[in-house]
Amino acid sequence: MKSLIIPVYKNESGLTALLEALEDLAGRLGDDFEVVLVVDGSPDRCAELLQEALPQASFRSKLILHSRNYGSFAAIRTGLAAASGNNFAVMAADLQEPPELAEVFFETLESDAADVVVGTRKTRDDPWASRLASGLFWWSYKRLVNSEIPAGGVDVFGCNREFRNQLLDLRESRSSLVGLIYWLGFRRETIAYSRRAREHGQSAWTFRGKLDYLLDSLFAFSDLPVKLLLGIGLVGMVVAVAFGAIILLARTFGSFDVPGYAATVTTVLFFGGLNTAGIGIVGAYVWRAYANTQQRPAAIVMRAFDFSRAEPDASPRPNSEG
Repeated sequence: MKSLIIPVYKNESGLTALLEALEDLAGRLGDDFEVVLVVDGSPDRCAELLQEALPQASFRSKLILHSRNYGSFAAIRTGLAAASGNNFAVMAADLQEPPELAEVFFETLESDAADVVVGTRKTRDDPWASRLASGLFWWSYKRLVNSEIPAGGVDVFGCNREFRNQLLDLRESRSSLVGLIYWLGFRRETIAYSRRAREHGQSAWTFRGKLDYLLDSLFAFSDLPVKLLLGIGLVGMVVAVAFGAIILLARTFGSFDVPGYAATVTTVLFFGGLNTAGIGIVGAYVWRAYANTQQRPAAIVMRAFDFSRAEPDASPRPNSEG
């Protein structure tokens, strides 16, 4: 069985195109194929429209509704946990990643050439501002978090059951899906693809979202901020000692009578700000450690449906999680 997981958030206008693409994909992949769609607290009518459309689809499908918006990482985890397949692929609902990429993922996994397959962009048909922001994000991620990340970044991936199980066993809060994929290791293949232009709706992947994700990744997988803080503190101490020696010598030889007010205030403000920044960095690590000890679930499933292919007019059957 091959399982395709699709997080859904603010994709109402593109659902018709998505379902058509899934019908084509199912026709090529055959009967041992299922789609797991996870509506991650979307404020539009995605859940209602999918409940109406999926019973008429020619492919097996599951629909899972989160109680609120938890983020795409949580939606992917929920979909992976609910999927029945031996091989899995993740695809975005906006169709900017070509559905044919999922076929390549499944072929690679079924040939046992890899345990996990990641897709990276070789080109992208996006506005220049979006390309610039994305390029800056992945450039920062590669240098600050994990140097193994391809230059085009990672948005979609596929994996076998063993990798899926290991990924789901990692219960970290405020972590990075991409970071965990590379942390786990296993046999990995990278597939380059051309990202399509977005035809429906607007991306929910905002600058603030990118920044939050980068910070979560940095604090979850790197001690670079602490090392930088330590380095700045050591440099500051050397500078303070040097200034102190200069002032002491100048005072000894009578170069001035009254210490400079501006220099004193500037020094106090600089090191006060440095201390505040240091407390903030250490606090970020402490907060994430505390969040992991709470062991809250990554997401709450409000309702879940398993749609039958047997009868076109069959009503959805909620499972025990609903």
